Amino acid sequence: VQLVESGGGLVQAGGSLRLSCAVSGSTFDGYAIGWFRQAPGKEREGVSCISPTDSNTYYANSVKGRFTISSDNAKNTVYLQINSLKPEDTAVYYCAAVKPHTYLSATYYCHVSFRATSMDYWGKGTLVTVSS
Repeated sequence: VQLVESGGGLVQAGGSLRLSCAVSGSTFDGYAIGWFRQAPGKEREGVSCISPTDSNTYYANSVKGRFTISSDNAKNTVYLQINSLKPEDTAVYYCAAVKPHTYLSATYYCHVSFRATSMDYWGKGTLVTVSS
């Protein structure tokens, strides 16, 4: 399974970006797909997660109301819409996936076990820089 992020860039505070995560090598069925970010000198933070099978979503408290995750299952692509960008949103944004598990659903991974160590596959990241 390969994940490729795109859509990052330099944007002014208050602006918007839409990040894309294209998944190849497998269909979405049963996967949990998440977005993480890592700012310089900080730990990788999980910001949002989606179960594309049932569109169940999760958001970290720090991004609720500004970030929207969605999926286009026909295109095997997950999106992260980021509005009202702040300088503190500056980070490398990574897409990651958890493969289907016999006993644990994608919704479980998004809501109970959404952490970097739970992910099976990672993209290389896309840089988002927000200027003040």
